[in-house]
Amino acid sequence: MERRALVTGAGGFIGSHLAERLVGEGYGVRALVHYNALGRTGWLADSPREIRETLDIVAGDIRDPAFMRRAMDGVDVVFHLAALIGIPYSYLAPDSYIAVNVQGTLNVLEAARDVGAKVVHTSTSEVYGTAQRVPIGEDHPLSAQSPYAASKIGADQLALSFHRSFGVPVAVVRPFNTYGPRQSARAVIPTIILQLLADPRRIALGNLAPTRDLTLVDDTVAGFVAADRAEAALGEVVNLGTGYEISIGALAARIAEEMGVEPVIEQAAARVRTTGSEVERLLSDNRRAADLLGWRPRLAGADGLAAGLRSTVGWFRARGADALGDAARYRV
Repeated sequence: MERRALVTGAGGFIGSHLAERLVGEGYGVRALVHYNALGRTGWLADSPREIRETLDIVAGDIRDPAFMRRAMDGVDVVFHLAALIGIPYSYLAPDSYIAVNVQGTLNVLEAARDVGAKVVHTSTSEVYGTAQRVPIGEDHPLSAQSPYAASKIGADQLALSFHRSFGVPVAVVRPFNTYGPRQSARAVIPTIILQLLADPRRIALGNLAPTRDLTLVDDTVAGFVAADRAEAALGEVVNLGTGYEISIGALAARIAEEMGVEPVIEQAAARVRTTGSEVERLLSDNRRAADLLGWRPRLAGADGLAAGLRSTVGWFRARGADALGDAARYRV
């Protein structure tokens, strides 16, 4: 029998890739996109027609509990990705992050409890803050360094509490710095690529020293699917990362090399994050994902990152001017 899935945030970067992957894996997929007056479906508009035509696309808002209950009808599993994710914006509008990331998650969990659906909940490596020890295992202390991270800690704990208190089947997946085609220009890899497409002579970034553990989106969504299929993941938090780190400065140089340019890499004061909020180091321990999910990243290490960057640069180049947007104004 076909397994029915609801993907919240299906119009977003990871969500659209996940919806496509689930169709390929034989799921029946209801794709929830954020309602807008223009009727846009986000990145699902870029999905191949044969996939788009199989999706049950619904528009709504996870902040509406009655809507969420209706959206969950007939669903076996909900992959919950809908969230406000921009870290800089969370400094300006933290209340919005509580409303969407915490209250919205509560509405998803209540609806799942009502219909008996499994929840694969999306966390973020930002909840760890700057690494106190490496590699970062799931037992690493949680230390929010932005309102965004704090809201995700709250959402994660709500999800786990519903498993412990009410027996809702919940698995929490914690991606480390996913990148790839369709990612927003506010993220570091797209902003580097887009700046170089606009002007190959220079890149302006924030702090260059912090390190990140970068996972290609195809590997991340494979981890989500594995989390649904693994009974051992119930009630657990599982990191999805490669176990390889690179500094922002070295990453910019690597992308420039891939694009065949030699820019000046500048640290711009306007792009530096608020004092105390910059996460200086992220490096995942992904052994639990291997043990519980049977998941390992297909692209890992320096060679894997090079291959992932090559495909990502190719995607942005193919989009040309349409991809440029307002990349120059984003802080990363």
